[in-house]
Amino acid sequence: MKLSLRGLRFPFGQTRGRRYPEPPHPYRNEFQRDRDRVVHARAFRRLEDKTQVFSAGLSDHFRNRLTHTLEVSQISRTVASVLDLDEQLTEALALAHDIGHPPFAHAGEEELDRRMRQFGERFDHNLHALRIVESFEQRYARFPGLNLTFEVREGIVKHSRDLDPGENPELDDYLPGLRPPLEAQLIDLADEIAYNTADLDDGFAAGLFSVESVAASVPSFSVILETVSNQFPGASERVHFLEALRRLIDLLVSGLIEGTFAAASEAHLRDVEDVRRFPGRLACFTPEARAIDAALKNFLRRNVYASEGILEERERSTAMLSGLFEFFLRHPDRLPSPYREQAGEGPVHRVVCDYIAGMTDGFLKRTFQRTVGEPE
Repeated sequence: MKLSLRGLRFPFGQTRGRRYPEPPHPYRNEFQRDRDRVVHARAFRRLEDKTQVFSAGLSDHFRNRLTHTLEVSQISRTVASVLDLDEQLTEALALAHDIGHPPFAHAGEEELDRRMRQFGERFDHNLHALRIVESFEQRYARFPGLNLTFEVREGIVKHSRDLDPGENPELDDYLPGLRPPLEAQLIDLADEIAYNTADLDDGFAAGLFSVESVAASVPSFSVILETVSNQFPGASERVHFLEALRRLIDLLVSGLIEGTFAAASEAHLRDVEDVRRFPGRLACFTPEARAIDAALKNFLRRNVYASEGILEERERSTAMLSGLFEFFLRHPDRLPSPYREQAGEGPVHRVVCDYIAGMTDGFLKRTFQRTVGEPE
């Protein structure tokens, strides 16, 4: 299937470039170089020990933040390829989209945000990702950060939502009021497909629900499951589930491809600048895929995210994160260098937030035990 939107493809030769100019590479274009820089970043490697939904230790087979990122990359590259968009830009954005996540998944992000709001500030993993690639990663002699292209940095902060003019002065460089290119718009919905279907897979493996309960709540899954059961009557329930899940992923990815192609075609746009000035986002599901996506979210909210084990783990992890935040606020001298020096020059809460946000789940637990567990 080829539903080409080549006219709306981002022309990599028209990139706004890097903050610090660099000579071109002899055989990699700018977005391929960005992709490789993200993969080699410490923040990317740390995703291996950051929770997606189920914490490490429960099983060796559940997703973590790194394997989730790879699944988003796989889906978004497929969509970009079929729509004839820039696959390298899409891949770089997919690989970078979660590097700003703190430990303990969304529970950790919400707790860090709660703590920062006490100081009149906020924590947002997309903005933290921008700070990582702009300054925190130190791998190169000529510049701070990863020195990514403008389009990848813009996509990091705008892939999941648009920026309003004047919303955040720190982001005024990233064209507030305009949409990002289609390659960036695809990431958020590819992310939804990846985490909805992966959480369904992991939730079933954890024994949180039955195949029949999914079929009762997600009509399209029920239709697929009936077809699979008739086609493979001797297969186990687990195989029936996995075969149905695979076909459900195909249905959602096809819905994203077809919905985006239809929306872009109906808009009669000529190029990426028209995409930027369009009043809304063009990446979207077909109505059928949107209904499946919504039904999956509702099912997972009731049967996975609100399950007793997940809620108990969430409570334990947020208590550790909050306790560690409070400890370093009172004892900034216990921060490692260079955070200790930064705390002497700027707001301590900001430095503590940055330090904790960069931790893996395991490192936060070890640091909590070594500090908060000590008598003061």
